[in-house]
Amino acid sequence: MSVLYVALPLALLLGGSALLACIYCIRQGQYDDLDTPAVRILIDDPKRPATATNTQDKSNDLTESLT
Repeated sequence: MSVLYVALPLALLLGGSALLACIYCIRQGQYDDLDTPAVRILIDDPKRPATATNTQDKSNDLTESLT
């Protein structure tokens, strides 16, 4: 019976702190968007524009002029 004097306040303290942590997370916006992070891996990246090194004229290439 004397264990209840320790266990009951400890359980109430842990439950109250869990409730406060849950309320804090909700107010900070942790649960606003649950769908986007799950499907973000499936969304294709936008195409990058071609850089100048990829679009250079091939006549300046030294390996082709040697053949």
